[in-house]
Amino acid sequence: MRATRLLRIGLSPRFLHNVPPELGVGRRGIQYLVESIAHWVMSRDALIFMIPSIESGGLIRRGNLSVTDYVNELDGLILQGGADVSPVTYGEVPLCEAWQGDRVRDLYELELLRAFIDQKKPVLGICRGLQLINVAFGGTLYQDIATQLPNTIGHHDAEIYDQNFHEIEFVPGSRLAALYPDRATARVNTIHHQAVKALGENLVVEARAKPDGIVEALRWTGDSYVFGVQWHPELHDPRDPNQLDGTPILNEFLNCARERAGLPTAEALAHAEALAAAAV
Repeated sequence: MRATRLLRIGLSPRFLHNVPPELGVGRRGIQYLVESIAHWVMSRDALIFMIPSIESGGLIRRGNLSVTDYVNELDGLILQGGADVSPVTYGEVPLCEAWQGDRVRDLYELELLRAFIDQKKPVLGICRGLQLINVAFGGTLYQDIATQLPNTIGHHDAEIYDQNFHEIEFVPGSRLAALYPDRATARVNTIHHQAVKALGENLVVEARAKPDGIVEALRWTGDSYVFGVQWHPELHDPRDPNQLDGTPILNEFLNCARERAGLPTAEALAHAEALAAAAV
């Protein structure tokens, strides 16, 4: 029997608006999660709950449920990757039709993010999630790195996707650097073609790409945990020493969620189990 309840982590879904007919759902949209991100969180004994969007115009009414009702029941939020953040969301006009992003998802996730911040529950953003955090605090994005910053390294390669890697460097003295005390640089995957342009208010950069300086990690300096990374740590192989192990990042996020929920941290639970085993 478990000594304490499991963490309950909310995951914002990806949206599929134009559903292929072979999926057999007609014109109805799909909201989904990618299994790798769910399994990554579950590997640390946390439960994952996908949070569907709440809207009043559908055929099925959701009663009086609100985003706040979900936040009340969950211990933390992960904003997963996916479609571009729409330039309209940060006050710009799309420079290309292909870069229009998903405005519907933007509005939903912004409401979700603000609701978790209001309750001081931790938020972790991954790839698109980092970009959304920046926009939520008033920042802007480069709509396409290769077009607007042509002298940068290749941050996106559709052919090899998550096997496209580059080096990052941690900002000295940052909380992210403290998670990896024995190294100043790391190798991460790079799947994004958009990136932080103007940094949002009260955000600090904690890692940048080498050698072009693109923002790779940022953190809110407010009174709760809001942190984002531009790479996909859930896709890194922990057995490969050449890829940055995402476990310290996940542990930091989950420990903040445990503390906010009044639950013992993973380290405290491990210590208690060790004492119990020694007493037998």
